[in-house]
Amino acid sequence: MTERKTRVRFAPSPTGPLHIGGVRTALYNYLYAKQHGGTFVLRIEDTDSHRFVPGAEQYIIEALRWCGINPDEGVDENGKVVETASPKHPYGPYRQSQRRGIYREYAERLVASGNAYYAFDTPEELAAKREEAESQGQTFTYNQVSRMQLRNSLTLSKEECERLLAGTTGWTIRFKMPENTVVEMDDLIRGHISVNTDTLDDKVLWKRADELPTYHLANIVDDHLMEITEVIRGEEWLPSLPLHYLLYRAFGWQDSQPRFAHLSLLLKPSGQGKLSKRDGDKLGFPVFPLEWVSPEGEVTRGYREDGYFPGAFVNMLAFLGWNPGDEREILSLPELVEAFSLERVIKSGARFNPEKAKWYNKEYLRMSPDSELAEAFMPVLKAQGLELDPAYVTKAISVIKDRATFVADFWTAAPYLFQAPSSFNEKDCAKFWKEENYAHLPEVREHIASYSGAMEVGAIAESLEGYIKGNEWPLGKVMNCLRLALTGAASGLGIAEIIYTIGIGETVRRIDYAFKTLGK
Repeated sequence: MTERKTRVRFAPSPTGPLHIGGVRTALYNYLYAKQHGGTFVLRIEDTDSHRFVPGAEQYIIEALRWCGINPDEGVDENGKVVETASPKHPYGPYRQSQRRGIYREYAERLVASGNAYYAFDTPEELAAKREEAESQGQTFTYNQVSRMQLRNSLTLSKEECERLLAGTTGWTIRFKMPENTVVEMDDLIRGHISVNTDTLDDKVLWKRADELPTYHLANIVDDHLMEITEVIRGEEWLPSLPLHYLLYRAFGWQDSQPRFAHLSLLLKPSGQGKLSKRDGDKLGFPVFPLEWVSPEGEVTRGYREDGYFPGAFVNMLAFLGWNPGDEREILSLPELVEAFSLERVIKSGARFNPEKAKWYNKEYLRMSPDSELAEAFMPVLKAQGLELDPAYVTKAISVIKDRATFVADFWTAAPYLFQAPSSFNEKDCAKFWKEENYAHLPEVREHIASYSGAMEVGAIAESLEGYIKGNEWPLGKVMNCLRLALTGAASGLGIAEIIYTIGIGETVRRIDYAFKTLGK
């Protein structure tokens, strides 16, 4: 058989914001496609009309774009899912609701081949069967045993079936699960799997009520028609794998069946259970890539709005369930493409660590050019009513970037680098602004005024400390008094770092202001 070009897909449902577990699935698909010189397809699986949420589809597209996980097919240059086939997108449309006309044909094909049947049971009848089973301590399952006691084309006459098909809209098409058959399957992550069909039920494939397929039929048909070569998806779909194998067999598509890989779950920080929005709300971290505003107006935090770099977010997600096999932890997207392999994806759940997410962001911030950080920081300064020279902001950031995790931290870490203090901490003043301390500041002021503007931090520190010690003044008390004058409090950066950043003139001005405000 001729080797096919790699084609993988990410197929989310627009039922709400995209969970970071879904972003990781998209990322792994993207990395796999790019490493194999293949195609990454975005397909929107919106056949569940009852769970559709307005705005969710655009959220998915924007979230992938922010992460740099850009589809090769499925989205046009305007960020819209392609609605018709074209030379550029020959497999379109990529939104399942716009493909609805094709699915009934395939479902009927399975009925004709004896692999599926019409089921006419009403929801009320099935609910009664469940109640009856529960009253006897059992669980009702629509399977090879119960199907022969239910209302379907296997138990009703041909004439009755034709009457029901023509006159009602509540019927479905169910897969006819073969009896006592062992399904042999291979997973690229989990290895060989065997399941006996007697443990499985007859899943609904197509519904007459809305003329839409269920996930099981739609994704099999679409993966086949779009020539998908590998299906990389979440662990929650592993129980469906036997049915999907059997569907490929029923259609006679075994030779073109994709290979499957099921990714482990993202777990709570405790390791107990699947990571949820509730965990994020409780522990104070996002579980969505972008901020989400629900149709009801509820706002949910996102990593972008919390100040994370997209590269740091993607790097963090890549390592939740995978590693490159060496000591590296910081990898760019191209480096991830080069290093990625499904063989190194773990089978067990990956525990989410919010502190590790912050660590990644801190590392990306530290590696970012100061000028880029300054540009990103400008809106924060503007929100404080400040318009500063970008060159000065860049210089200030070079001094404090190692103390920050997020760009917004530049302000909280050292606001006095960007705005002179207009008030002074009362407790610190009572402790340090004493005559025996500030009495030496006028001479220290003159010493600092004599500095060359080109002096570096080390030279300033050595000169200032040497001058105070040389005069046999109490170093700590004088320095704390000086820090109070420069920052408005007795805490902050090193004195030399502050002087280097704000400059000699501003340093002298702040000392003068402190004397004017606090007195002698």
